[in-house]
Amino acid sequence: MSASPIRHYDLVGASNFRDLGGYPGHDGRLVRWQQIFRSNHLGHLTDADIAVLRGLGLKNAFDFRGSQERNAAICAIEEIAVHSLPIEPTVVAALRARLAGGRPLSPADGLEAMRDSYRNYVQHNTPRFRSLFAQLLEAPAPLVIHCTAGKDRTGFACALVLHALGVAEHLIAEDYLLTNRYYRRDPSAGSDLPDDVKQVLGSVDASFLAAAFDAIRADYGDLERYLVDGLGLGAGERARLQARYLEA
Repeated sequence: MSASPIRHYDLVGASNFRDLGGYPGHDGRLVRWQQIFRSNHLGHLTDADIAVLRGLGLKNAFDFRGSQERNAAICAIEEIAVHSLPIEPTVVAALRARLAGGRPLSPADGLEAMRDSYRNYVQHNTPRFRSLFAQLLEAPAPLVIHCTAGKDRTGFACALVLHALGVAEHLIAEDYLLTNRYYRRDPSAGSDLPDDVKQVLGSVDASFLAAAFDAIRADYGDLERYLVDGLGLGAGERARLQARYLEA
């Protein structure tokens, strides 16, 4: 590991590539640097970007993109083992359906569509996140968790990872919101939508993550029960996860 760990890597082809290390976790032990990264997709990396990421020794990528998204931008680093955990995107399609019904769209529609997608992570896609945790206990690190923008599916997944490692809620929220500082939105995405709605879709908001955790409380009672019943993290598995990814 470098003497001065880096939170954000200023890559040309992946603007939202970040290290989850350095946050205080269980018993005050820090999350290990250069073990778990989060990012937008790795399909548009430049040669210089690839050199940086190869220098990190990445071994595995956990990809939450749907099938069309994956096919449009294949991981540019051949030696990384890619594990597909597909969650199909729904937000743009839902907003286009409203447009087709003759309804004008507002930023409030975008916000609610985003919140709905986060609720769906819990209600319909928990098996994908359960699979992620099973593999985090076995797959060699360093590793990267990503989707297309690295902000929603990835953001929820990384919030769960940090929770399981014992990181405080306010730090998890701060990490989640760093996307608004670093992510460069693809201007062609959802190009038929109003600009103010696209702005909502290209950012993160605390209410998005709150919607997912509200769904967890509604379906499981609380987050601790979700970690056990939803994600398969009993006391033994959680201790193993912390032993792997927290400093001694």
